[in-house]
Amino acid sequence: MSLREIQLRTAKPRERPYKLYDSGGLFLQVTPSGGKLWRLRFVREGREKCLALGAYPEVGLAQARRSRDRAHEQLDEGIDPTVERRRQKLVATEAQALTFKVAAKAWHDNRLHEWTPAYATQIWKRLEDDIFPHIGERPIEEIEPKEMLAVLKKVEARGVLETTRRLKQYSSAIFRFAIASDFCKHDPAAPLKGALKAPPRPKHHKALGRGEIGDFLIRLAAYDGESETRIAILLALLMVPRTTELRAAKWSEFEAWRESFDEALWRIPGERMKMDDPHMVPMSRQACEALRELHTITGKSAYLFPSHSREGFMSNNTMLYGLYRLGFHGRTTTHGFRRMFSTEANEHGWKEDWIERQLAHDERDRIRAAYNAAQYLPQRREMLQWWADILDELRAQEKRRAAATSVQG
Repeated sequence: MSLREIQLRTAKPRERPYKLYDSGGLFLQVTPSGGKLWRLRFVREGREKCLALGAYPEVGLAQARRSRDRAHEQLDEGIDPTVERRRQKLVATEAQALTFKVAAKAWHDNRLHEWTPAYATQIWKRLEDDIFPHIGERPIEEIEPKEMLAVLKKVEARGVLETTRRLKQYSSAIFRFAIASDFCKHDPAAPLKGALKAPPRPKHHKALGRGEIGDFLIRLAAYDGESETRIAILLALLMVPRTTELRAAKWSEFEAWRESFDEALWRIPGERMKMDDPHMVPMSRQACEALRELHTITGKSAYLFPSHSREGFMSNNTMLYGLYRLGFHGRTTTHGFRRMFSTEANEHGWKEDWIERQLAHDERDRIRAAYNAAQYLPQRREMLQWWADILDELRAQEKRRAAATSVQG
């Protein structure tokens, strides 16, 4: 005989617990305190067991019967409902424990072998500053696109659009890692394309045209300012480093430049590189000659270009002001030398990989940094010697042109 709703509502507590039976092993247990608890009795492998199905009236009669039927289906499939209930609770508990921050830590640890310590620290700090305070403790499975967008919009509102872009990139990578690890089913950062402001495109640094290089070199040779500034500009042109890498250069970083330019090398430590990877710059004969001249001026200092500034080396604007003094205000920058070199080298037919490696552009996702430091070193040495010889030839051509113009005049 099956239970009716009125029986459940009117059941009163007694001195001892008692049971109201439905069908299929389902019954309602009424406790002395007035509690009404659904239970299911079943036999599994010769043993009688009891499964809790919730309390009445939160769980009504119809819902209790559906739970009973599901339990019987599990039994027919050889599944113990009590074991399955414990498994589901464990899964639910684990899901709650799998927060975004926990997944982010697993992703970060998985990528550590690919990054330098400084780069890994930078990524984690960005997440700690702008992502974790908002969704770090949220179960990763529950995070939706609108919630992810709200977090990134807070960063965007500060005007740091490049940081916003990178945080979206990191977050998406974390979600993809979580999907592959079966922590969640979707990437809520993926649909946000177009919902955030794009960072402005980087401005190209002005570079001299081929027809201007000879005149520039003639003016540089006649530079009437400090010799250190003239040599710094020349080395920036010959070795095409970033300005920050050159102005903080130390004599201890240079090898064999006094003995043989065939082995001369500048080893730039990773902490001074934009991508935190060490970089090797082979030196041309002309670069070695410039270094020898500079050594007679600053050779007793730790830095190539010492100064009395707080940093202890050449300021960020010294070379730029030197270009102004040469009459090239608004026409080029030392960073523009890199663009000029890249244009000339590509047009000449040097391999793009050699050029990109010489410019120390990021190849983090393709080749390990430890290998990158010395990659294509013989080829790059040959290429930089070609570049130095080209500069000499362009200066000589300009001198001949100027002389011919003078004779005609």
